[in-house]
Parts: sequence; C-alpha cells; structure tokens
Amino acid sequence: MAPLQIGQYSVWPPVVLAPMAGITNGSFRKLCREFGAGLYVCEMVTTRALVERDPKTMDMVRFGPEEKPRSLQLYGVDPVVVGRAVSMVVDDNLADHIDLNFGCPVPKVTRRGGGSALPYKRKLFESIVSTAVRIASTANIPVTIKMRIGIDPEHITYLNAGRIAADSGVAAVALHGRTAIQHYSGSADWSAISRLKEAVTTVPVLGNGDIFAAGDALAMMEQTGCDGVVVGRGCQGRPWLFAELAAAFDGRTLPTPPDLRAVAGILQRHAQLLGEEMGADRGMRDMRKHFAWYLKGFAVGGEIRAALGTVSSMPELQDLLSRMDLDQPYPQAAEGPRGRQGTAQRRVHLPEGWLDDPEEDVVVAKDAELDISGG
Repeated sequence: MAPLQIGQYSVWPPVVLAPMAGITNGSFRKLCREFGAGLYVCEMVTTRALVERDPKTMDMVRFGPEEKPRSLQLYGVDPVVVGRAVSMVVDDNLADHIDLNFGCPVPKVTRRGGGSALPYKRKLFESIVSTAVRIASTANIPVTIKMRIGIDPEHITYLNAGRIAADSGVAAVALHGRTAIQHYSGSADWSAISRLKEAVTTVPVLGNGDIFAAGDALAMMEQTGCDGVVVGRGCQGRPWLFAELAAAFDGRTLPTPPDLRAVAGILQRHAQLLGEEMGADRGMRDMRKHFAWYLKGFAVGGEIRAALGTVSSMPELQDLLSRMDLDQPYPQAAEGPRGRQGTAQRRVHLPEGWLDDPEEDVVVAKDAELDISGG
C-alpha cells in the first residue's frame, strides 16, 4: 500500500483528521499527533472572516512547530472572497495545505448556499475551486476538497463535483458517504466512494464516514479502492485511534486499548494542552464536552459524570478522577459510533429557488459567510 500523496506531501499512514468545529483545535491536533502520524486539519474557518481578520478566526489559524504540513480548511461561497482568502494564506504564509469545505450539512450553512448545498451549482463550484487552485499554486500549496454525496437522494452531486474538482487541479477529493439530508444518521454509503474512485482517476480519492476503529479504515480501503481515509467522530474521546491506525496500516499488532487509568491520563493531558492554548479557565470549560466521549462505556457513576460537566480546574478534575475505579479495562461498550448521530432532516434548508437550475450563474447573498460554523 502506497502513502497518500497530497501535492508534494507524502502522508503515511494514509489517514486524515477531519476538521471538526470546536474539536480540532491546536490542542486536540497535538494530542492526536502524539499517537500517530497523518494529516491533521484545523477547524474550518470562513473565508470572509479570514480576510477581515476576525480575531476569533485568526486565533483559530494557529499551528504548532511540529505541524508539518499545516493544514487549513476554508469555507466560502463567493469566488472573489475565496480568492482573497487564499491570497492571504499565500502572502502571510498561514498554511501549507488548503482544504475546501463542500460537505457541511448544518442548516445555517446550506440555507445560504454553502457547504453540501454548493456543488449543486456547478459553475459556482468550479469557479470557487479553480480560483483557489490557481492562487494557491503560486506558492505550491495543494488544494483539496471534502464533499458529500449530494443534497438528498434526488439531488446527487458528488460524481460531477469530483470530475470538476479534478479537472480544476485539486490535489485530492474526499467524500463523506452521506447526503446532506442524512446529517450523521444511518450508515455511510461506502459504495459511493467506490463509484467516485472509478470516476476520478487522476487524483487521490479519500473516503469518510463510519470509521470508528482501525479495522473500519482497512475495510473501507479494501472495499472501495480509495487512497486514504478521513476520520472524524471516531476519534472523539479516543485520540489513541491514530496509534491503532498506524499499527494497522504498518501491519503491526494493534496496541492494547487503554484501561481507565490510562484514559484518565490522556484526558488530563488533553486538559493540560487546552489550558496552555486557551488559558486555564477557558481550557477547562472547553474540555467539558470531551468527558462523555472519553468515559463512554466505563462504570463511572452519575454523580461523577454530572460533576465533570461543571469542573473548573485541574485539581478538581484530578480529584474526580481519583474517585473512580481506575483499574477498569477498556469496555466493549466503548466501541462503535460516537459523537453526533441524530436523525435525518425532513428537508435540507436551501436558498429560495436553489434547485431550479444547476447551471444558474448564482449571485451570492451578502450575509452568506457571516457565521463561523463547523463541517
């Protein structure tokens, strides 16, 4: 099996950490990288917020000295603004790789024609991708895209989008095997990844969706022929998944899953990194959402779980951990899906008339990029 090639960057194992809003900040990327190599993408930022140098956005575009290549995901709906953002990345040396988000299913994104809604408008999609590639190429920065199968079963976009992106010069295309209407419900359709791999032959194709264990990644590559995998929810509260992935792709025996004592040490390391990045108070508040993922399947008790939801300091965290039975082995109940799941939407929120003509020359709404959201 060959390494994943993203432009001039050789990635082994062929594993990419998916950008996740509020999750893949510098601390989490560093923690995951300590377990295994791969390509680690920062949280998604909007192109308009970037070019306006919004303080929150600029704070998100930070990379540690060990992050090579520095991978940044951009969300945009206007080719002009996307071009200005990519120029800023080039001029200010902000990143070494750019990924474009065409997969976000969140209503406040799709109702403005962004994320997974955008590839339906083929001319707009091509203009955004080709503009980004043209400008990024002046600094030898590879551009990739991440997308979904389509809006819903009646509006499938991924094959056309994959071909357009490859013809526009992207370095790779990644497909989440769900439509926007599914959100994260049901099962990912890996057969769509196979069809994309058959249709797009000039650049690597990456698969995304329902990779919760190292075996899932190997199975996806074997079943679809894809060139690499993108891991999102599967690593939430489980950064050691990257050690398991590295072992699996190297053909080594997988490491023994951590017992609760080891998990407690890892989550304390996570909290420490967040404190260093954000400050002790904000870092611990940010850490609260991770506890349920880390402790999934362990016998912890409702009282301690509730207390973790309001923990405010490292000594308080350490005290709560000390009250647990830390000798518990890793539970079978911790395996399988984690993170967002939910149910499918009744409909995808779209701009009025969005589905009337896929070839329409779209005029983008002025407020299309005002919100900063996740993908």
